[in-house]
Amino acid sequence: MKTEVYLIRHGETMFNQLNKVQGWCDSPLTVRGIDDLKKTAKALSQVYFDNMYSSDLKRAIDTVHLMKNFNQVSEIGKIRKLPEFREVFFGSFEGDDIDETWSQIGIAAGLKPGLDVEQIVKTVGVEKFRQASKDADPRHLAENKAEIDARMKRAIANLHHLSKDEGRVLLVSHGDFIKSLAVQYWIKSDHVHDIAFPDNGSITRGILSENGDFEIIDYNLKASEFNI
Repeated sequence: MKTEVYLIRHGETMFNQLNKVQGWCDSPLTVRGIDDLKKTAKALSQVYFDNMYSSDLKRAIDTVHLMKNFNQVSEIGKIRKLPEFREVFFGSFEGDDIDETWSQIGIAAGLKPGLDVEQIVKTVGVEKFRQASKDADPRHLAENKAEIDARMKRAIANLHHLSKDEGRVLLVSHGDFIKSLAVQYWIKSDHVHDIAFPDNGSITRGILSENGDFEIIDYNLKASEFNI
């Protein structure tokens, strides 16, 4: 049985607002984040889901419960948390200023300081950017591309196992992880550096086939763009 997967990025958090690196560390949803999520939740309120899942980070858990509470047609029990769908891990950079972090990673990639993440990725590519993140991290704990790719495969395999009898599920994850999934599984995109970072509360849809293959068919839809 095919499973339609609605990937939702969590709402804006305090770290998002303060321009801080937020991978495995956490911060609460902001008032704006909750208000934006309500728009997404209302857009999906009449969509039937067999189940709902989330990353095990609190910002994702709070988001999925809001989606559950607004939905008028689904009967969802206990939400299962899936650690494999956590955000990308940035090691020692967690909680640091984003612009300063990208600058250090750019230097590790052999570029001049002061570049943002889009400029770095466009210049050196995703794989070298991820490796530069690990190299620039004093403790070398940040995930590189091989580690992220392996975790994405585990995430999809686990979701396939859990949802094999479910026709449609909602899953709350994180911006960089959802974008990484798009780089790997969105066949519509020809240039990985042109894939925009998903908005808070955005909707990305994928199809999980009976044999476990995964394909993204819609990416980074706003609530106003979503048609039931």
